[in-house]
Amino acid sequence: MSKAGLVITAVLVEGCSQAEVARRYGVSPGWVSKLLARYRAEGEAAFEPRSRRPKTSPRATPAATVELVLALRKQLAEAGLDAGADTIGWHLDHHHGVRLSRATIHRILTRAGAVVPDPGKRPRASYLRFCAELPNECWQSDFTHYRLAGGRDVEVITWLDDHSRYALHVSAHARITGPIVTASFRETVAEYGIPASTLTDNGMVYTTRLSGGRGGRNGLETELRRLNITQKNSRPNHPTTCGKVERFQQTLKKWLRAQPVQPTTLAELQVLLDVFADEYNHRRPHRSLPHRATPAAAYHARPKATPSHDRAGEIHHRVRTDRIDDTGVVTLRVNGRLHHIGIGRTHARTHVLLLIDDLHIRVVDAATGELLRELVLDPTKDYQGTGRPPGPPPKHPQ
Repeated sequence: MSKAGLVITAVLVEGCSQAEVARRYGVSPGWVSKLLARYRAEGEAAFEPRSRRPKTSPRATPAATVELVLALRKQLAEAGLDAGADTIGWHLDHHHGVRLSRATIHRILTRAGAVVPDPGKRPRASYLRFCAELPNECWQSDFTHYRLAGGRDVEVITWLDDHSRYALHVSAHARITGPIVTASFRETVAEYGIPASTLTDNGMVYTTRLSGGRGGRNGLETELRRLNITQKNSRPNHPTTCGKVERFQQTLKKWLRAQPVQPTTLAELQVLLDVFADEYNHRRPHRSLPHRATPAAAYHARPKATPSHDRAGEIHHRVRTDRIDDTGVVTLRVNGRLHHIGIGRTHARTHVLLLIDDLHIRVVDAATGELLRELVLDPTKDYQGTGRPPGPPPKHPQ
């Protein structure tokens, strides 16, 4: 018999007082009174266990927000884009003004049956992660296959910035050859400048180092040597070294397959590649970047690295991450002295990057890449004011 049944029996059959029964079974007298009232009203049903769920949940996620999360999941998945909890949270914050934690979004998706169980993978902690400190410090490249609607197989080559994951070049060809790799690299250099290094696998279009010395350097190796660019290659059978460009290709092909009209020619495929590169670089939040920034924001936020022989590449740039405090100020220590730099209360609690070259300082929004302030620091002053009068901006009559 349950404890509730023993309590009822002790009071109604044995004739014990409620206080005595409460002491005997280690419960409160109030609970005994409620149990008796429930038994008189419901009979044996009073012994059944009851849910402890509250009658109201004032802090529960509103139904409209739940529907918005599920609608975003469906919209992103159908477009072939990443539709995970992190990405949905970014879209909620930036496009709908709604903030939900990753755990809440994942819980909503799980309850709606929108999460497909994934078999266990190698834990992320087992990987040795690396990332270039500056844009153009390292470019990764690889090519992949894609089948056109008519059944013809073609290949797509990519040049990707390691620091920002910015897709610098994506083009389709009937077949990737050494001259095509060299031409695509030259086009990318003409648009984005000379990188400090490159990272590729050991395909013969990238390097002849495993060919036994036959044929000498190929076109890309000759071009890299001419520009004093450091060439790096992954170990054989070790694709995770070039994991960033490999992951980009996976995302690209997932998006391509989701398009309702599949390309039948190289020209049609190139149009889709240009559309995807624009979406990927400028509007799609990237989970691997700080604050889910877009690759374009991360690429343009910092100064560009150059080959080591270039004098500009020898200039030392300090890069600091910080957050603007509640008064609209960030601090910076120069020559052992702490200086306060005014940004404005409208940017309070914003995560920023401080790009410092001697006394020349730029303060950039870490998430969007927006330049919040640029100044030449006066080392004789503690507070570096904005030059605006104190107080809120004046209200102009309509």
